[in-house]
Amino acid sequence: MSIPFRSREGSQRPSASNGIKLKMPKNKDKIEESVLDMTLRPTRWDEYIGQKHIKDNVKILLRAAEERGHIPEHILFYGPPGLGKTTLAHLIAKETGRQMKITSGPAIEKVGDLASILTNLAPGDILFIDEIHRLNKVVEEILYPAMESGVLDIIIGKGPSARTIQLDLLPFTLIAATTRVALVSSPLRSRFSGGVFRLEFYSHEEIGKIIERSSKLLNIVLEEEALKEIAKRSRFTPRTANYFLKRARDFAQVKAASAKNSGVPKQKSGNILDKKIVIDALNMLAVDDIGLNSSDRKFLEILIEKFSGGPIGLKTIAAAMSEEEATVEEIIEPYLIQLGLLERTARGRVATKKAHGHLGFEFKEKQEKLS
Repeated sequence: MSIPFRSREGSQRPSASNGIKLKMPKNKDKIEESVLDMTLRPTRWDEYIGQKHIKDNVKILLRAAEERGHIPEHILFYGPPGLGKTTLAHLIAKETGRQMKITSGPAIEKVGDLASILTNLAPGDILFIDEIHRLNKVVEEILYPAMESGVLDIIIGKGPSARTIQLDLLPFTLIAATTRVALVSSPLRSRFSGGVFRLEFYSHEEIGKIIERSSKLLNIVLEEEALKEIAKRSRFTPRTANYFLKRARDFAQVKAASAKNSGVPKQKSGNILDKKIVIDALNMLAVDDIGLNSSDRKFLEILIEKFSGGPIGLKTIAAAMSEEEATVEEIIEPYLIQLGLLERTARGRVATKKAHGHLGFEFKEKQEKLS
């Protein structure tokens, strides 16, 4: 439901995504470490790389709302972690010049918590709820009329003496994010009238552009081959790519300092990353040339060596790895399936021919036994 809204006179664009002006330290290194994630986060649409279909839809939504003098409608973003859901929320707040209040599903434990947040919003504010699928069901039901009609229904007391108080809320925009959209109830999803958008994984070219931008912000000289090494190991995820870039920078810095103290000549500066430095840094993190970490490889090695490549059940492979079933199913397996290294069949998990080849195992074709 769109609620007419007029902007307050003299309102200024917030200097930070939450509307609070940050006092920056003078020392450049301290700035880089204290607000590193905010530094790497895009602040304009043209800086946000990828997710073109979402950007186009959201920009039209915001433009239309601005021209009508309305606040933007509620929006839900979903997709795997690290693809930019929170960044999109920050961008919307900056582009509309609104204050943004940030919370998460687990943090809103009681109806009173939600009531406190909603009643303290100024006209046109943006409320960002991360991991909204973890919202308490009782709290969720109170959120329905708040989103749809701009009112808050609160029950005071218990039993025959209980009574309902209805509070009128100032117009606001709810932006929510989740990694598990199936756990968001259908009534709640239907109330995101601005749209429900799925973020897709990034291509190597898009990841390369993100790394290039991040390296400039971090004052890192990144050679082309080094950039490609980080991009191809980043699991198609910007957050992972930026993490690898920062760890490679740390590795190069420590190596350069150690070499200088030991008197090694012609050692590269700590802010210059070439292919060798990046490979050495990522090898130290146990990340191979296609982005598999030690847990991924352990999963495949156990599946191939102990269970002849499968099929094997989730409980068995989790017990063999000494890992929780949820960890195996939600963290380890998705990337392996995405790369075509693992298949989930009705009979269990099966390592593919590509997985055997990557780990150096001989692949033997299996013939189904007749029952």
